[in-house]
Amino acid sequence: MSGRRGGDATVSRRWATVPRRAAAVPAADGRHTPRDGPRGLIALSDASIAVVVFLITYAAIISERVHKTTAALAGGMALILLRVLDTEQAFEAVDLHVIFLLAGMMIIANTMASTGVFQWIAVRAAKVARGSPPGVLVILCAVTAVLSAFLDNVTTVVLIAPVALVVSSTLNVRPVPGLIAIALASNIGGTATLIGDPPNILIAAHADIGFVEFMLNIAPVPIITIAGFLGVAWMIAGRSTAITDEARQRVMDLDDTELIKDYRLLWVSLGVLALTLAGFLLQGPLGYDPAAVALMGGSLLLLLTRADPHHALREIEWTTLFFFIGLFIVVAGLEETGVLASVGERAADLAGGSEVASALILLWMSGLLSGIIDNIPYTVTMLPIVDELNAGIGLTEDDGTSVLWWALAMGADLGGNLTVIGASANVLVASLAERGGHPIRFVEFLLWGIPTVLASMLIATAYLWLRYLAF
Repeated sequence: MSGRRGGDATVSRRWATVPRRAAAVPAADGRHTPRDGPRGLIALSDASIAVVVFLITYAAIISERVHKTTAALAGGMALILLRVLDTEQAFEAVDLHVIFLLAGMMIIANTMASTGVFQWIAVRAAKVARGSPPGVLVILCAVTAVLSAFLDNVTTVVLIAPVALVVSSTLNVRPVPGLIAIALASNIGGTATLIGDPPNILIAAHADIGFVEFMLNIAPVPIITIAGFLGVAWMIAGRSTAITDEARQRVMDLDDTELIKDYRLLWVSLGVLALTLAGFLLQGPLGYDPAAVALMGGSLLLLLTRADPHHALREIEWTTLFFFIGLFIVVAGLEETGVLASVGERAADLAGGSEVASALILLWMSGLLSGIIDNIPYTVTMLPIVDELNAGIGLTEDDGTSVLWWALAMGADLGGNLTVIGASANVLVASLAERGGHPIRFVEFLLWGIPTVLASMLIATAYLWLRYLAF
C-alpha cells in the first residue's frame, strides 16, 4: 500500500533512522525488553505490545463492528499512549507521499466526475461490449492493468473505479465484484515495471536496477497472471451478472452525446490530467515526487476553473486518508520494535544459505506479510536482510542482479491482493464503494483475494524456478 517515489535510495524522510528512546533500547541479545514504569498488571516488551495492538486492530477491521478508520486510528494512538512509539516516530511513520498523492488525484477525479465524462466512458464501454457485464468487466480490468504498469495504482483506480460504478448502475448489476476485480487488476499490472508499485522503486534504487532490466525480468509474471485473471473474471461475471434483453437494449439505445454536462470544464480537466500523467512518467528527469505532481495538478485545476475549494476539498475521501494515517502508525510499531526484522532474520536462518530456499521462502513470506501489513515498511526492512541472504549464498555485485530481488518484488507486489487493506488501491476502492452505498465486506474481498494471490504466487514460483533456479 502506498504512493510512488523518486528513484533514489533516500526516497523520503520516512526512511531516515529515528533514534529510539532510552526506555525502548533493545537488550544485548537484540530483543526488546520490558520497560520500567507502570504498565498495568503485566510488564510487556515493546515488541509484544506492538504485536497485540496490531492483532486487535486487524481483528476490529475484519469484524467490521468498528469502522476501519476508527480501528486504525485507535490502534495508532494506543501505541503512542503506551509509549511504544513517541510522537516523532509516529508522525515520521505517516507516509505523506501517499496522503498527498491521494488528495491531489481525488481533486482532479472529482472535478472530472462533475462533467459527466465517467458516465460517457461507461456507456461507451457498455456499447463496445454489446451490453455484456462480463465484457465490460474485462475491458475495464485490462485497461486498469495496462495503466497501472506505467502510472501509480492509486491514480489508475481513482480514474477507473467511478466508471465501474456508473456501468453497474447503467446495467443494473451489483458493482462490488467489478470493483474488487479492478483493484486486483491494478495490483497485478503494477508489478510489471519499476515505476508500477512502490516496493519496485525501493528495490530498484537499493540494488541499482534499471527500468528495462526490471521489466524484462518481472513483466512475464504479471502478463501471464492478468491473462488468466481476465479469463476467470469473465466466467465469474458471466455466471453472476445476467441481465435481461430489455436492459441490454436500454444500454444500446442510450445517447452518450448528452451525458457531458460541461465541455469547457471537461477539456480543462483533461488538459490538467494529461500534464499530471506526463509529470508521473517524467518524474526522474524532472526531479519531482509524484505526490507533489498530483498536488500541483489539483491546485492548477482549482486555479483554472475557479472552483469553490470548500466543495472540492469536501469531496476528498478523508476517511480513506485517515485510515492510512492510522495504519502507517500501527505498522510502524512492528517496524520500530524489530518485529519485522526478526521475521526476516528467522527466514534467513531457515534458508540456510541455499539460493533456491532463500528465493522461495522470500517470495512466499513477502506474499503473505504484504497482504496483511503495509508493503512499504516491509520492503524497506527486508532490503538489508536480502543483502545478507545474497552474501550467505556467495553472490556479489559482479554476479549480476540476484534472483532474490525479483522474489522480493513479486511477493511484495502480488501479496497486496490478499486482503482489502493489503494495498492502497484496495482501500480506495472499498471507500468509493462505501460512499456509493455498496460496502465491500472484508470476507468478500478475501474470497477473491485468496485464489488470486495463490494463483499468482504459484505462477511466480514456477517462473523463478524455471528461469533462474532449476538450471
